[in-house]
Amino acid sequence: MAVSNPIALLLTVCFLGFYVPAMSLASSSDEFLRCLSIHVPSQLVLTSRSPSFKSLLVSSIRNAKFVAPATARPPVCILTPTKASHVQAAVGCGRHHGVRLRVRSGGHDNEGLSYRSQRPEVFAVVDLAKLDAVHVDPREATAWVDSGATIGELYYAVAMAAPGLVFPAGVCPTIGVGGHFKSGGGVGLMMGKYGLSADNILDATIVDADGNLLQGKKAMGDDLFWAIRGGGGGSFGIVLSWKVRLVPVPPKVTYFSVTKTMNQGAVDAVTKWQTVAPALPDDLSVRVVVQKRQANFQSLYLGNSSAVVRTLHRQFPELGVTHADCREMSWLQYVAYLYFGDAINSTPLERLLLNRTMPLGPFVKNKSDYVRKSLTKKTWEKIFTWPSGAAEGELILEPHGGRMSTIADTDTPYPHQSGVLYNIQYVELWNGNGAGGNKSTPNWINGLYDFMAPFVTKNPRAAYANYRDLDLGVNKVVGGVTTYESSKVWGERYFGGNFRRLAMIKPKVDGRDYFRNEQSVPPLLLIRK
Repeated sequence: MAVSNPIALLLTVCFLGFYVPAMSLASSSDEFLRCLSIHVPSQLVLTSRSPSFKSLLVSSIRNAKFVAPATARPPVCILTPTKASHVQAAVGCGRHHGVRLRVRSGGHDNEGLSYRSQRPEVFAVVDLAKLDAVHVDPREATAWVDSGATIGELYYAVAMAAPGLVFPAGVCPTIGVGGHFKSGGGVGLMMGKYGLSADNILDATIVDADGNLLQGKKAMGDDLFWAIRGGGGGSFGIVLSWKVRLVPVPPKVTYFSVTKTMNQGAVDAVTKWQTVAPALPDDLSVRVVVQKRQANFQSLYLGNSSAVVRTLHRQFPELGVTHADCREMSWLQYVAYLYFGDAINSTPLERLLLNRTMPLGPFVKNKSDYVRKSLTKKTWEKIFTWPSGAAEGELILEPHGGRMSTIADTDTPYPHQSGVLYNIQYVELWNGNGAGGNKSTPNWINGLYDFMAPFVTKNPRAAYANYRDLDLGVNKVVGGVTTYESSKVWGERYFGGNFRRLAMIKPKVDGRDYFRNEQSVPPLLLIRK
């Protein structure tokens, strides 16, 4: 694996030797860079003076909204490590010289916190893109995957090495493995059959806040291993690689896409979908995208089209699925088609799934909700006709149920298991560049989100950590440490009752709160009299 190295112990001893307890923002970034230069090849450290610095910084930004903020207050440097000792050096030098680290896997953080800071602090970016190895063991049905690999790279590597095995994860192939697994757990279209990505993580390797390389869950302990499987990115250390369980799929799977307008019964179909989708056979998942007063139903069925048509005619006749709506393909073709569409007919799958360079899109804002009780037809009529103005808004509805309903809310930090019908992702896209471009978020998403309050989870109103939303709250730092009271405002919405456990694990592994951002887990110390 790319994370193995013979000088890990030496570096750990070295950095612990010059560790200073208190951090100071006044510490010299030049000293940090000099420290890095001792342990990391110069070509792997780009500063703002480098001609390619800005292009590298922007290369993984997926939301055009954050290009200007990221470049206006750039990091001291971008480190592109190729082995674990480079990451250990970044942690050791950073702690000693008062430079915090932001860690980027794929750049999909909805608020850009993997490469920018809203606070006036000195920070560096550790870009894991060069730590992207995938090693598959077909006999054991497992794989080790580096955090810098993308979901698409993982899918492709597994398909080539072990046909008939896959890993259950998300639908966007450019998402980095590290953020997808660690931040929120990893929702995907096979979670009804196999659970979240986090439910299928068997082991990991991590660099902790002291610069130690902890190879495996035995070295890190049960609490830390529990916390990193969906307990918030950037809070507990830098995970370098993951051992994952691979699961079986048939040679062919079935995809269908059925779109209904309001005149064609879209509102009735979505109203019915709310209770049907979570109760479908585990091999079948149907999600919905609501946009422009119509609903698009998209499926994954682990079997042939005849079987899925029979099932839906029996359990969801309102959808009216026919054989003509279905398309049978391999699993790898499916994950590519869902994102790239008909491009798979003219472009080799490896060029699509292994391509890390995506064009910068529009400005984007995301929010999320969870639903435990079906919304009425009248409510859906209001949602479908909600005015969007100049923005382009959509709702993505992901069903839970199946395997998800059998997993305890405390098995991983992801607490939205039992009783959840589906989650909602609100997405607003708009043009914020050019003449007359609107830099601020338009009113569609905030207005609709406020309207939805009576119909979704309450006390707290739950949210999905992978759809990070700073509107829910940001941390306050007092005496150099994040306060628990400020953090639980957003933390309990992402993690429910698990947030307190996460905060109690934090001081065991990072008591001085080195790994810190606007929504990182704080250290909670309980003082007993």
